[in-house]
Amino acid sequence: MNPDRLSGLDSSFLHMERAGAHMHVASTSIFEGPAPSHEDFRDHIAARLHLVPRFRQKLRFVPFGQGRPVWVDDPHLNLNYHVRQTALPSPGSDEQLRNLAARIFSQQLDRSKPLWELWLVEGLHDGRFAVIGKSHHALVDGVSGVDITTVLFDLEREPQNPPVRPPTWAPRPEPTDLKLLSDALHERVTSPREIARGLRAALRGPRQVLSGISDTGKMVGAGMSAPSTPFNVEIGPHRRLAFVSTDLDALKAVKNEHGGTVNDVVLSVVSGAIGNYLRARGHDTEDLEIRAMVPVSVRADEEHGALGNRISAMMAPLPVWCEDPVQRLHLVTETMGDLKGSGQAVGAEILTRIVDFAPTTIASQAARLQPAQRFFNLVVTNVPGPQFPLYVLGRQMESIFPLVPLARRQALCVGIMSYNGKVDFGLIGDYDAMADLDSFGLDLEGAIAEIAGDAAVPGRTAQRASRAETRNGALSVK
Repeated sequence: MNPDRLSGLDSSFLHMERAGAHMHVASTSIFEGPAPSHEDFRDHIAARLHLVPRFRQKLRFVPFGQGRPVWVDDPHLNLNYHVRQTALPSPGSDEQLRNLAARIFSQQLDRSKPLWELWLVEGLHDGRFAVIGKSHHALVDGVSGVDITTVLFDLEREPQNPPVRPPTWAPRPEPTDLKLLSDALHERVTSPREIARGLRAALRGPRQVLSGISDTGKMVGAGMSAPSTPFNVEIGPHRRLAFVSTDLDALKAVKNEHGGTVNDVVLSVVSGAIGNYLRARGHDTEDLEIRAMVPVSVRADEEHGALGNRISAMMAPLPVWCEDPVQRLHLVTETMGDLKGSGQAVGAEILTRIVDFAPTTIASQAARLQPAQRFFNLVVTNVPGPQFPLYVLGRQMESIFPLVPLARRQALCVGIMSYNGKVDFGLIGDYDAMADLDSFGLDLEGAIAEIAGDAAVPGRTAQRASRAETRNGALSVK
């Protein structure tokens, strides 16, 4: 197979991009000031672009849809288009930055050009500046996005070894439509051997075939029970953003006090925020569990630095009915432990491999069924970022808020990234359906403060446990 041809999973993100559901990921990074000039920032990126060669490439689509798109060198690459400069009006508030980032995030990337943009934003209050980055999901997933960040930025304020002069880049000739079509048809003729090899690698032996099908069934079956919620409505192309930050040590203290993982703590506070948000608006949350699609990276250590998507997913039930923060954490920890042992993520990975063998037209039709899916209510994605400071032209990055695309009929998404001892939450909402997204941000801050307060008070766990009883195999508060 042509190594520059999109995988089935990467290609599916192109097919899903319609009716206001943009499929690009983004981030808003805040730096200490003063801002560099646009020319210095652009030249800084240019000097490192050879380290991420996919950023010099664009997609070419196979005529008549006879194959998945192919990455080709863009002979007309213009960095002034991709690296842009803008400024906030006075006073340069955080709200103004969020509004700007939301407008940028709401615009679809031009598919005739390399699928990324970087915006240098001047004028943030306290003498700071921001960088808004945006890349199509077909190009990059969350973990490889972190890899790009560590390549484009410095690990020291003043690097001791100046960057090596980048090699001269000469774009390869762009293929003709006839070449694209003939290559795709040739691969189709020769693909049965590759399919057989891939299936043997994925499903070794009859027992693992049956196990793989069973695990996939569990994954789909678990997701099909997603209930109806106010978040699952038609969405438009416009977005709202809210940002929340907390200390990673605070979440680790909760984990150390009450058990589980940091990711369990994160899911429990998101669940608590959703519950409080719904109850404040008169929605009944008794016995309500909503489904969160939690992406899981299956990227091997040796694959870090390679672009494209290496992801699977688990459908995690969030106990929004539970108002006790510690009890809710225990429920999430138990559920996530069960899911990790159930083969859900394995089943999802098998599904994404099968997509690689689906004809393009079938994959496109399957993507159109996505708005009818009821597998999950929202996406909660937690990406571990670098736990050391990053710099650009001597300025330290203070925060990085991830922005994850909304799927159709999903008006809320929670992106989370840890960086240098902090955990930053990027909340994304449909502009109309989530007009009160800021209120949800306050609910999330409250849920974090509540569970962090419990971890800080000795003996609080025992006090709460004494007030709990078993109900239907789970804990509930009298």
